Amino acid sequence: MRFSTSYSMFIGFMLCCLLSCNQTTKQLPVYNPADFNPELVDVSLQNTSKNHTVSDFELVNQNGETITQDHYKNKIYVVDFFFTSCPTICPIMTTNMAKIQEEFMQKDEIMFLSLSVTPSIDSIPVLRKYATEKGVIDSKWHVTTGNKKHIYELARKSYFAVVEQGDGGLQDFIHTPNFILVDKKKQIRGIYDGTNNDEMKRLISDMRVLVN
Repeated sequence: MRFSTSYSMFIGFMLCCLLSCNQTTKQLPVYNPADFNPELVDVSLQNTSKNHTVSDFELVNQNGETITQDHYKNKIYVVDFFFTSCPTICPIMTTNMAKIQEEFMQKDEIMFLSLSVTPSIDSIPVLRKYATEKGVIDSKWHVTTGNKKHIYELARKSYFAVVEQGDGGLQDFIHTPNFILVDKKKQIRGIYDGTNNDEMKRLISDMRVLVN
C-alpha cells in the first residue's frame, strides 16, 4: 500500500511537470538587421545585431488620412509591401492579410500596415478602390502611399522587405512576399511568407503569443 501511494504521488508529480512544460509560453526571437538576408538591408545597417526598432513614419492611407507611428502606438501589427497593379503575389498576400484581419477582428491591439512600392501610381482613389475590393477594415488596416524615398528607406532600414533594383523606373525596388510582425516596442518579432498557408498559420500562432 505504501509503495502504491508513493508511486501514485510520483506519477502525479510527473504529470504536473509535463503540464507545466506544455503551458510554458513560447518565446519569439527579436530580429535585427544582421538576421536578414543582406540583400534586403541597407548597407549602413547590415552588421547591426542588436537594439533595432522600426523608424517613425508618415504615410497617407486609403482615405487620404496622414498615418504615423502614433496610430500604431502600443499595437502589435503586421507590415507588407505591395502595389495594386501587381498580377502575381500581391493578390495572394492581400487575401491572406484579410484572413488574418478577420482572425483578430475583436482584438483592438492588432493592426495591419501595407505600403505601396509604386506610390506615384497608387494614388488615394486607387488605394480606396483596392481596399474596398479586398475587404480592408479602415480601423484596423491602413493601405498606404507616400513619398517614394521615405517608403524606400522604411523598406530598407526598418522592415527589410524589398531588394534594391535601382533601375530609375517607377519601381526601384522589388518587394518580397514577406509579412513582418512588429511588437508593441517597435521590435521585429517574425518574418513570414505571405503567400504560404502554413506560414500564415505560424504567423497567427505567433501573434497570439504576443497578445498573451
